[in-house]
Amino acid sequence: MVDIVKFLINPFGTMLGGILMLLVPILIGVAYYTYAERRVIAAAQLRKGPNVVGPFGLLQPFADAVKLLFKETIVPSGSSRLVFILAPMLTFVLAMVAWAVIPVGEGGWFAEGPWVIADINVGVLYLFAISSMGVYGIIMAGWASNSKYPFIGALRSAAQMVSYEVSMGLIIVSIIVCVGSFNLADVVRAQQGLWYIIPHFPLFIVFFISILAETNRAPFDLPEGESEIVAGFFLEYSSMSFALFFLGEYANMLLMCAITTVLFLGGWYAPFDVAWLTWIPGVVWFVLKVCVLAFVFLWVRATVPRYRYDQLMRLGWKIFLPFTLFWVIATAGVLVAFGWLPNA
Repeated sequence: MVDIVKFLINPFGTMLGGILMLLVPILIGVAYYTYAERRVIAAAQLRKGPNVVGPFGLLQPFADAVKLLFKETIVPSGSSRLVFILAPMLTFVLAMVAWAVIPVGEGGWFAEGPWVIADINVGVLYLFAISSMGVYGIIMAGWASNSKYPFIGALRSAAQMVSYEVSMGLIIVSIIVCVGSFNLADVVRAQQGLWYIIPHFPLFIVFFISILAETNRAPFDLPEGESEIVAGFFLEYSSMSFALFFLGEYANMLLMCAITTVLFLGGWYAPFDVAWLTWIPGVVWFVLKVCVLAFVFLWVRATVPRYRYDQLMRLGWKIFLPFTLFWVIATAGVLVAFGWLPNA
């Protein structure tokens, strides 16, 4: 028992405990997000969805995990074996490590400062770096499969992710100009009186559409294009290698919802500064906001038809890019004109 206490007091043990406290709920949330998607889409299509394994089908994600775990992993004979195996691992790992700088709360029992694994002053730049690397796993999977359909899906995904990352970057620049810090906890604290969704509402809409494209979700799921390229970049994958792509995709969706919450919805702050609302822990508000955005992801998939690829590229380069560039200039101009620049 003494050894356990010493380990927990040790900085490494404390850090490891913090990592597990964040990643374990994320993995469970990812599992049940797949369940929620099937239930939401089933309700939209007037059918039941998973309802057999466990009460209300709540054990279905674990049944799926066990099934995938025991299935055979098939590696195509003409593939680049090492790259083929590394691609899903890279996708999953990048989806996890990006959570290291996401603040989910502040103060309370566990810490005086923000609840975050790494409270670094360049958290925004860290997210830029990790999200930019996300395309590597997809490109590696499409190339290593040695098949034309996965390769086409990988090329589509690379072009799509690069196109919308530019607009997302400019949107984040607009927020950073208002905050004056690259620390994500500072971004949340700057919204204590007014969430940025109010002054930057057009940016919020553009950002949400962009994260749909960034995560390859409907109506922008063209890299998977079931009707023309079968399943896209992970066509040749099976068993746990397929599951890692699946987990990475849904973890990225929750990550993007968390980033949207931090940038526009006040992070861990309650909607109104009312005593009974502020009594609720900040982490609860953070999770609720992420859940609402995650539901909208599913709602969009169930209702909006898929874009053509030329429409997707046109939206990113001819509409979102000029608009976000204009908004950055306008935001900086307004802040300078009225003397509202932070740290001025």
